[in-house]
Parts: sequence; C-alpha cells; structure tokens
Amino acid sequence: MSLCNLLFGVYPYIALTVFVIGSWIRYDNEQYTWKTDSSQLLSKQGMMLASNLFHIGIIMLFLGHFAGLVLPHGLWLALGISDLAHQWIALTAGAIFGITCLVGGAMLWYRRMYNPRVRINSRRTDVFIISWLMVTLIIGLLTVPFSIGHANKGDPAVMLALAEWVKSILLLNPQPQLMEQVDPIFRLHIFFGLTVFLVFPFTRLVHILTAPFNYLTRAYQIVRTKRA
Repeated sequence: MSLCNLLFGVYPYIALTVFVIGSWIRYDNEQYTWKTDSSQLLSKQGMMLASNLFHIGIIMLFLGHFAGLVLPHGLWLALGISDLAHQWIALTAGAIFGITCLVGGAMLWYRRMYNPRVRINSRRTDVFIISWLMVTLIIGLLTVPFSIGHANKGDPAVMLALAEWVKSILLLNPQPQLMEQVDPIFRLHIFFGLTVFLVFPFTRLVHILTAPFNYLTRAYQIVRTKRA
C-alpha cells in the first residue's frame, strides 16, 4: 500500500472512527470532564478579544470548508456560481477568516504558554491542541497563494479534486488517487486537519458537540433580591 493510499484512503476512516466512538465513550463515562475548562477566571486580560476572534474565525472556516467541500457541486452551478467564481469566493473568505482566527489563536496560544497562572493550570492536551490548531491554520493559509495561482490561470482542478476526494470518503468509496493531483501543501493541510478529528475526544474540543446555542434564544432569567 502506497503512502498516499494510507494517508488519504485509510487514515480518514481511522480518524473519523476514533472521533465518533471516542467522543461517545467520553460523554457516556466522563461527563464531568466534558467542558471548556475556561481559564478566564485566572486571567481576563485580552481574553474576550482573543476568544471572539478565534471562535468567529474557526466557525466561519468550518462552515466554509463544509460549503465548499461537502455541498454538492451541482448546487453551486444551479445558483449560477461557476467553478472559478467558487474558487475565488473560497480563497477570499478563507484568507479573511483564516487571518482572523490566526490573530485570536496566536493571542490564546501566547496566553496559554506565557501567562504563569494559566500555564500552571493547563494540561498537556491543552497546550498540544492549541499548538496543533495553530500549525494546521498556518498551513491552511499557506495554501492561499497556491489557490490564487490556480485561479489566475483559470484552473479550478485542484478545488474540484479536493471536493471529489471528500465526497468519495463520505460515500465510503475512497479515491486517494485524487490527492495525487493536488499540491503537497494541500495534502499536508488535510493530514493535519484529519488529525484534529483523531485527537478530538481526548481534548477540551469536545465541548463543541454540546455547545449551548439555546442561550441565544432562551428567556431572560428573573432575579429577585431579598429586601431587608
């Protein structure tokens, strides 16, 4: 088995299996650890700005990757968006939100590493996951110049190959040979991204799966004080 087949034909299923089963087991057996473990009480300086930039960036990047790689190709064409226009939209949005996420993430990484109170209360997994996410993000941003080069040549082949590869994985018909058509930097970014799914159940990232979005629509709490 070639390295390409192993990394892009087998590894995705290993990562996704560990992601699903590992998250399930942790939620079922260790719910007390299923939390963000916020360090805001330890140090509030710059926390709000850093956290907002990071979370806005990473959420938009996730939605962008989902829209560009998972939604049917025909849907974009039906909306009147050509492959080339789709590529320009993807790389522009990716650059904007990637930089947003990088700025916030870098602030959080520095805080995690060099704020004494935060560092001493950090687990190894906390340091690892923020560092891994930052490397993954930087590699992702390094793909932007390559995407611009392809777009300037009017060639959306790499984008289409990536989308077809994702589709083949989701349909349980892996076609790792599609990844041989893309630049190495894209393959590296995907490997780092898949590894995020692999380590997901063992980190604080699990809180994403039970994010309390109902907070946005719930009624105000009524607080009454006891009068003397």
